[in-house]
Amino acid sequence: MDAATLRDRLVGPYAAVDVVASTGSTNADLRAAAGSGAPDRTALIAGEQLSGQGRRGRGWVSPTGGLYLSVLFRPVGVPAQRVPWLTLLAGVALVRAAADAGVRATLKWPNDLLVGGAKAAGVLAEVTADEAVVLGVGLNVARLPADVEPGAGGLAPTSLADHAAAPVDRTELAVSLLRQLHDLEARWRGLAGDDPALREEYRAHCATLGHPVRVELARGVALLGTARDVADDGTLVVRDETGADHPVSAGDVVHLRVR
Repeated sequence: MDAATLRDRLVGPYAAVDVVASTGSTNADLRAAAGSGAPDRTALIAGEQLSGQGRRGRGWVSPTGGLYLSVLFRPVGVPAQRVPWLTLLAGVALVRAAADAGVRATLKWPNDLLVGGAKAAGVLAEVTADEAVVLGVGLNVARLPADVEPGAGGLAPTSLADHAAAPVDRTELAVSLLRQLHDLEARWRGLAGDDPALREEYRAHCATLGHPVRVELARGVALLGTARDVADDGTLVVRDETGADHPVSAGDVVHLRVR
């Protein structure tokens, strides 16, 4: 990746853009930076992560050739109950950036990027002690090594290179993703986190809706049903076989095959 180009094209919308060849975790680095007073919309991009983080404490395989970045947001004026929409918003930015690279993608709730039914990217948001949000994205760009294992729920991994008609330039991809993320987040924040257009765009891209699912909840409990909607607060609404609706705010969603 071309660090000078990234800074030239992204500083302005972003307060700072740092680019490193390798780090343990971009999220961990920005959590530490937040504690030292790093400004709103600070971005960190890495070519490789040695200790990548996934949701629910899992590791994230981060081989060279991917795009790994985190952004520090301080969304002043957004009520706490609307802050979780940042991760769904990031999913929409990923779909747009994939389209810019010539790849059609969808989302598995809440924010896994799916290409051809396999996972190409994930998002992790963490709230810091001073109520900033560190939003991390791991996107598989180059073809993956053969030994990368399926993720939670057995979801197979894939990359943009597996589906793009032409080589994907990581610098251009990073610019596209961060610009999309900035534009979506700025509008969302300007509306105090209540953005009907964002909600509709998310629903349009969400492959989970209308699909039979198994939601793996805490303490080994599983919910079976059909994903009916994404509520205005970002929760997934699952209707069970009795017709009862269940709002799900956290859990691993597995898309079930239709028999």
